[in-house]
Amino acid sequence: MQELELRLPPVVVVLLHGLAAWWLAQCAFMPMALAGAGALAVPLVLVFLGLVFGVMAVLGFRRQRTTVNPTRPGDASTLVTAGVYRFSRNPMYLALLLWLCAWSLMLADGLALAAVPLFVLYMNRFQIRPEERVMTELFGDAYRQYCQRVRRWL
Repeated sequence: MQELELRLPPVVVVLLHGLAAWWLAQCAFMPMALAGAGALAVPLVLVFLGLVFGVMAVLGFRRQRTTVNPTRPGDASTLVTAGVYRFSRNPMYLALLLWLCAWSLMLADGLALAAVPLFVLYMNRFQIRPEERVMTELFGDAYRQYCQRVRRWL
């Protein structure tokens, strides 16, 4: 299964999971609706939070002049630990997760939410763990200490 490691860009992975959520909602309708204004408010808040995390994460990498290419973590020139990276080691992936949650809620189908934990499992196994191996090789004890202070997702 190592052939899948770092192969698919995370944006493609979240789009595939979003498509799977839509398909699940079409195939096995399990209505799940938020009450009243929450039907739109909760997904919008999740989209907004995802946008904030994503933009702040990318800006943090840009300020340090290091790569944002998730398929080539070995190109990293700096360990970024400031800004949103104080709260999450993977705020860009957290942003994608929040958007997937918003989409799944908008589909208003309980089964569509199954795409959310599947996304987390996929990302942990095929994206984040390989990145962590590379970061440990590149930054050694500094990265290990960072991992002890900051959680993988949030």
